[in-house]
Amino acid sequence: MEAIHIYPTKDQERAVIAFLEAMEVAFDRDEELPEHVLKGIQTGREEIQAGRYITLNEFKNRKRDSEL
Repeated sequence: MEAIHIYPTKDQERAVIAFLEAMEVAFDRDEELPEHVLKGIQTGREEIQAGRYITLNEFKNRKRDSEL
């Protein structure tokens, strides 16, 4: 069995659920993200506020330099 994660708007959600029910596809509806994901998001926000981050360009440059 495969898992597919989708993030529809409220209008899209109704259509997706109707489709899944019509096709008799089993599905779960989680209203909230898992606790470990919420903790990771909070940790990331705290690190950004503390100034512990780099830009995408800085990351690319470091990656390129490490590959030389």
